[in-house]
Amino acid sequence: MKRNLDVGIPSRTEWVSAVMGDFDSFLQDHADCERKASAMALSMVAKYPDRVEIIPELIETAIEELDHFQQVYALLRERNLQLAHQIPEDPYIKQLLQRCHSGRTERFLDRLLIGSIVETRGAERFKLVAEALEEPALQRFYKMLWTSEAKHGHIYVKMALHYFPEDQTYKRLEWWVKQEAEILDGLEIRAALH
Repeated sequence: MKRNLDVGIPSRTEWVSAVMGDFDSFLQDHADCERKASAMALSMVAKYPDRVEIIPELIETAIEELDHFQQVYALLRERNLQLAHQIPEDPYIKQLLQRCHSGRTERFLDRLLIGSIVETRGAERFKLVAEALEEPALQRFYKMLWTSEAKHGHIYVKMALHYFPEDQTYKRLEWWVKQEAEILDGLEIRAALH
């Protein structure tokens, strides 16, 4: 059984060019995204402590994302770059969250599926970055990340299927894939993950 869907639209080549043209800015944004991904998994634990069946996977995901943050931070230090004093608002995530249902149960499903969508897009983009990079160590790092993000995309759908019927889950996931494609298509291209 497929645990996620492919991205609705591929990332544009202009995005890859923007990232390669300002890789330092991309790394700083990437570090912020890893911190936020870890925090998002932990916030699901805090908001839904009664969903005990998925708490171990959420904690494991949070730890993996934090480990990715640590690795990106090491890359920043190698380049004499600092973390931003403040994490800027991510217009991509903001627009996704604005489209969530407001009811507790429906919002729970939406948050899990958004997790899958964001991780799946991250996997697609990390693959593009790995293919565009020339430095072997960075290529290996981003290849590892793309595999990890793809796995997280599957995990969030698996969690949703634990609580919601398959037809409801996949119908809503398909809706989210279309929403994400629409949002991404309308965003300004910049040297950032989203």
